[in-house]
Amino acid sequence: MPELVFSSGDKRETDRIYHLVRTGKLRKIAPKLYSSNLIDDPKKIVRDHLYEILGRRFPRAVLSHRTALEGKPSANGTVFLTYTYTKKFRLPGHTIRVLKGPGPVSGDTLFMGRLHIASRQRAFLENLQPSRGRGPDAKSVSREELEERLDRIVRIHGEAGLDALRDQARTAAAETGMGSEFEKLGGIIGALLRSRPAGGLRSAVSRARATGEPFDPDRVRLFETLFAALRDSEFPRVPEPHRDSVALGNLAFFEAYFSNYIEGTRFEVEAAREIVFDGKIPPARPDDAHDILGTYRVVSSREEMRKLPKNAAEFLALLRARHETLLASRRDKNPGEFKDAPNRAGDTLFVAPELVGGTLIRGFEFYKPLESPLARAMYAMFLISEVHPFNDGNGRIARVLMNAELVKTDERRIIIPTVFRDDYLGALRALSRQGRPEPYIRMLAKAREFSAALDFSDFNSAKSALERANAFREPGEATLAYGS
Repeated sequence: MPELVFSSGDKRETDRIYHLVRTGKLRKIAPKLYSSNLIDDPKKIVRDHLYEILGRRFPRAVLSHRTALEGKPSANGTVFLTYTYTKKFRLPGHTIRVLKGPGPVSGDTLFMGRLHIASRQRAFLENLQPSRGRGPDAKSVSREELEERLDRIVRIHGEAGLDALRDQARTAAAETGMGSEFEKLGGIIGALLRSRPAGGLRSAVSRARATGEPFDPDRVRLFETLFAALRDSEFPRVPEPHRDSVALGNLAFFEAYFSNYIEGTRFEVEAAREIVFDGKIPPARPDDAHDILGTYRVVSSREEMRKLPKNAAEFLALLRARHETLLASRRDKNPGEFKDAPNRAGDTLFVAPELVGGTLIRGFEFYKPLESPLARAMYAMFLISEVHPFNDGNGRIARVLMNAELVKTDERRIIIPTVFRDDYLGALRALSRQGRPEPYIRMLAKAREFSAALDFSDFNSAKSALERANAFREPGEATLAYGS
């Protein structure tokens, strides 16, 4: 027996259904709807067969408005259908809003056998119809959400994507009689493409694009998540015990050494020492040598590392200037210039080139209210790592900004040793891909605790301590040894 049984106008079938109900083989779960599933909650049964039920009740109806745009029932289980009349009825776990309107038109797709689902262009038009409801009860998504969906199209498909949608919507409007809705849609698209005034835009994302500073809203939400976690945390102060230039130079050396090693620029410690302190550039690897030297020049300069931005413009200028020093020998990487092509690491696609400036400016807004130097350091590092604003050197510049926050307040800076690389990258991925800030915060707190235990007064003694801590070992060969 099928799990769902629909009532019928046939008397013999009706009698059969009543008999099955009386003998406990069927149960009624909604008007004119029965089920042979006597165990599961009726809400689950309806959810599993929702579109089959609606197709039987309303053949050739169109899933429309917010249901078509979102591709699912609303948060409270409401489904919107366009049909030949208006009606509202309930199923277990769902409210069905049937609205009188045009049937399927070109572009709408046959769905689950008997229904149709509105095309994207028709759904955008329907969501611009006047709606008295609010929240999930409204037939239309909010104007802000609709604008952000349009902005997402241009982020992914470029201006051509919005132009194509506008052309498709023009046809749908003619077929459904939604001319006024098309005028609204055309105005929004024109503003996003900066060919019409932007005064009517409501979303911060769309207004930013219209004024020439578009940003990545998904990344900004990540920054807000980290900001909230950092504001809710307490971090102890760890003063920098060294004041003499020799010890601070040794500390800066190992910071630069590990920061380059983790990015693949690998030298033995003694070779790197000769590059930094003796100016001995290996003929076979001059660019790699200058990478280490450029990093050291930035992180060893107390004057440079004590500079902090007061506003977004200073932040961008400082970021570019430090990057130019870091990659001074890599002219092919455009040092000091934001990227001109997309970049990725594994499955992670970073912020698109045209969104870099706006996303950094938005991200800076969450940086400003943070008070703890370590919280600001953690935030600054993730902001740069997540945006990846340059063609190369993003990890190194992110760690420079992190440690500048600590140097400014005379706290011990953070070193990420080779053996800790997988912990470091794994915590970054947990925040970037899953929105989980806790592993990231724990990871950097642990790295700072490790760094704070080291004495850099003597180069060879510091190197020996790092060796005892397994700092130079590859991940998988050993773990970071505390208290060494």
